[in-house]
This record gives sequence, C-alpha cells and structure tokens, in this order.
Amino acid sequence: MSKQIKSNACLLGTAIIWGFAFVAQKDGMNSIGPFLYSAIRMLIGSATLAVMFIAGDRIKGKTHADKNTFSKKTLLTGGAIAGIVMFFAANLQQVGLVYTNAGKTAFITALYILLVPIIGVFLKHKTNINNWIGAVIGAAGLYFLCVTTQFTVAAGDIIVFIGAFGWAAHILVVDHFAPKVDIVRLMCIQFLISGVLSLIVAMLTEEIILSDILSCSSGLLYTGIMSTALAFTLQGIGQKNANPTTASILLSTESFFGAVCGFIFLHEVMSGRELIGCILMLTAVILAQLPSKHKVKSSK
Repeated sequence: MSKQIKSNACLLGTAIIWGFAFVAQKDGMNSIGPFLYSAIRMLIGSATLAVMFIAGDRIKGKTHADKNTFSKKTLLTGGAIAGIVMFFAANLQQVGLVYTNAGKTAFITALYILLVPIIGVFLKHKTNINNWIGAVIGAAGLYFLCVTTQFTVAAGDIIVFIGAFGWAAHILVVDHFAPKVDIVRLMCIQFLISGVLSLIVAMLTEEIILSDILSCSSGLLYTGIMSTALAFTLQGIGQKNANPTTASILLSTESFFGAVCGFIFLHEVMSGRELIGCILMLTAVILAQLPSKHKVKSSK
C-alpha cells in the first residue's frame, strides 16, 4: 500500500471519527449540561495528548535540549489564544446541539471551511474564485437547511452558525502558531485552557452530579480520546503525504458522516428541503478546496 493511500485512509478515518462525535455530543446533552460536557471532553483530550508526547519523547530518547528548540513563551501564548478561541467555538456548538440535531450541526459547522479563506482576505491572505463561488452556494445551502417555509430559523442553528466563525478563527490562530512551536504541545495546552474555562462556566451555571457524568461516560471518552487525541494524530499523519486538495476534501466529508450517524443512531430524519441544503453545502465545501488559477487578494 502506497504512502498516499495510507494518508488518505488516515484522513477519511479522521472524518468518520469526527462525524460520530456529533452523535456522542448530542446524546450527552440528555445527561449533563453543554459546558460540563465540553470541559470533561477537552480535559480528557489534553491528558491523552500529554501522555502521548511524554511517551513519544521517551521512546525517541529526546534530551532536555531537544525539547526546547521552540520558544516556551510562543508556545504558551499560542496555546492560550487557541484555547480561548476553541472555548467559544466548541461551546457554541455544544449549546447549539441542545436545540438542533446532530446532522444539521455537522453541515453548519463545516461552513468554517468556507469562512477561513473569506476571513483571510481581511488578513491579506490570497483566495481564489472557487472560495467565493463556494460561499454563495454555501449560503444557498444554509438557507434551505435552516430557514423553514415559514421563514423561521431554529435558535440552535443560529448558535451553531456563529460557532462556525469561531472554528474558522481557530484554524487561522493555529495556522499562525503551528510553524513556530511543537504542534502536539500546542494542542495539549489549547485543550487544557478550553477545558478549564468550560469547567468554570459549568460550575457557575450548571448542576454537576457524578451519576449523570457516569451515565454518558462512554460518549465523553469517545469525544475526549478518539475525537481529539486520536483524530488529531491521524490528521497529522495523513497530511504528511496527502495532496492538500485531496486532504481538504476528505476531511470535509465529516459533515456527511455526521448526518449519516445522526440518522442511524439518533433516528434523525431530514426533510427534502433540508437534504437539498445539505447537498448544496457539501458541494460548496468541496468546490472551495479545488485549486483555481484565478487568485483574489485583499486590497488592504
């Protein structure tokens, strides 16, 4: 099996894991509050990554000097900023899941792929014409998915949509700091910061009962270990040898798997109008990843 096939398999596995995560997150809302769920999930993810990089250092026999080739100040700053942004993005998604279903959440969240290049224009990043065509198609898809024939929008859909901007901002923050620091340590710190902030809010606003936490422990372990630590590792391995365009398209199928898992495990059924919206949004996300000769640069 070639390296590229293995890489693509890792990326597809990542998308499937993230797709299942929407179901686990939605199901968890039957037992505990959204902020507590996010807190436990993030802290489990942080602990898992910490164990992974400590074990990795020992296996590779890294010295103390080897571990400090990057700036600790930059690492802590990047981890803190990424963690704060993730706190808002993850909890908006989690709160939104209380009021909408897993399938719609998966597709609306996937809009961050369209939002990243659009926001990047204001940061003087180059975009291509496909990004803008994709944005228009994505907007049409969002209309069909979320706006009813009575021109009403569910509160959960609005909350998740706002959260998509948070995920887009998170991508840009990580993109800025990743080349300067160890990426696994950066992820570990961001999950820790996000988890602690979520726990503080949960302690102030939600009831914390141990038996309720244990009742959804399987979902928490899945999202904490599989959806964060393992999926992140698979993504990193996959992107080493995969074509960037192929990688983006494979990762964008997360929304499709989220909808399928919602149908199978939560018995969520979408209307014809909503299915049209999903198809348009998935088309937009894939189109935005395709290369184009026509570049667009901010005039700022």
